[in-house]
Amino acid sequence: MARPPVLIMFARAPYLGTVKKRLAAAIGPVAARAFYVYMTKKVLTTVSSNAPWQTVMSVTPDSSAKQGRFWPPGVTQLPQGYGDLGERMESALMSFPDRPVAIIGSDIPMITHGHIQTAFAAMGRADLVLGPSPDGGYWLIGARAGNLARGLFRNVRWSSEFTLDDTLQNTANRRVALIDELDDIDDVSDLENWRSQRS
Repeated sequence: MARPPVLIMFARAPYLGTVKKRLAAAIGPVAARAFYVYMTKKVLTTVSSNAPWQTVMSVTPDSSAKQGRFWPPGVTQLPQGYGDLGERMESALMSFPDRPVAIIGSDIPMITHGHIQTAFAAMGRADLVLGPSPDGGYWLIGARAGNLARGLFRNVRWSSEFTLDDTLQNTANRRVALIDELDDIDDVSDLENWRSQRS
């Protein structure tokens, strides 16, 4: 029996002052933490309920993967390990070397179950799948098999308008599919834009 695809959510233990620092600069660390916990649980529930894929959380700091009690029970938590974001993402993807696997963030308010279905379906025709963000980054990156992620994140300028382009430069001869563009929430303007869309 084929093993299911794997969806990995990258998350940070919500210790006060350590999450959503750009947002906290405008609304304060307590409100930023509360928003982060709310949004992470919302996204996790959306993507994991009645899913044909396995959902796991990759959390930092590593100790919180075993000791933290921040997230709903029943979801496997794995430590992110060491290195910069790219090294940690490559390690996470390659932990599932021969299975379809994707990483998402925890701050994508408009994500739906269908977006994840689309991503895994695209792996039927592509080696790599990315979901772009309007700010030049991406909200999802996945691979038809995790070992196809090797070298994908070298020299990527993270949290910049070049993040997606830098990653695409590393794809070499791997086939790439781009799926729907979605916003994430990094600062107060992102938060206000999302709130205006909800009202």
